[in-house]
Amino acid sequence: MTVAGWSVTPPTVATLEAADGVDLHVRTWEAVGTRRGTVVVVHGLGEHIGRYDHVAHALAAEGWRVVGHDHRGHGQSGGPRGGLARADDLLQDLATVIDQGRSDGALVLLGHSMGGAVAGRFVAEGLASEPATWFRPVDGLVLTSPALDLGINPVQKGLLAVAGPVAPNLAVGNGLKPEWISRDPSVVQAYKDDPLVHDRVTARLVRFLVDAGRLVRERSLSWKVPTLLLWAGADRCVAPAGSAAFAAAAPKDVVRSKEYPACFHEILNEPEQTEVLDEIRGWLARQAT
Repeated sequence: MTVAGWSVTPPTVATLEAADGVDLHVRTWEAVGTRRGTVVVVHGLGEHIGRYDHVAHALAAEGWRVVGHDHRGHGQSGGPRGGLARADDLLQDLATVIDQGRSDGALVLLGHSMGGAVAGRFVAEGLASEPATWFRPVDGLVLTSPALDLGINPVQKGLLAVAGPVAPNLAVGNGLKPEWISRDPSVVQAYKDDPLVHDRVTARLVRFLVDAGRLVRERSLSWKVPTLLLWAGADRCVAPAGSAAFAAAAPKDVVRSKEYPACFHEILNEPEQTEVLDEIRGWLARQAT
């Protein structure tokens, strides 16, 4: 079959057991033609990997094997919605997926929103004097509208400080409106109608995101992994200032950055998505040479 001019095959679906026994839903899109490497897609808060089918097909058509999983507490994976048992669960899970999914060639992480914070935090661990056992080296990193700054106000910070120790896994609404994800009404409606999308979040998950974003920004000055950072200037789901701060501090020969001023949060689902995908594909091609 063909989609948007690309020859594609449906992804294979599997269940992968996380380190603590939680079932993770994993999809794999095989590369078309000669394989350049593997791209591991890390999705955002409240959504699932199935929403990246068009991105995976576009990259597979360029010779990339694409792997992605539903985070625990998301989509078709196990675990309470929006919850974590431990602060580093999402990092441990990503290591498990990488171990199962990587193949010959370059290994690149592509993280969006919350997934950008997860992927960025994962790569930042490599700058520690003694990296955690879940750390795995990667060859490249793509971040789209990463949650490097949640933009929470002082009142929200106070509530997080209180709720964190008392009820770390109490799931509440995340306060984000579907209309904030894209200027395309069809994208917004599909998001609203998607039974695998949810709005649950817990204090432990929010605390992880706050800490992850801060650490990534702090380590930006010594960043070493080739990175492409693309973000939405009109983002109301995360603060664009987090991406801008990382881009300003990181070495320019390591991090390529670009802001899309008019775009809402999901730049891969905006009217400019072809331009964004072209930017990603061109950058990936240079990493594979």
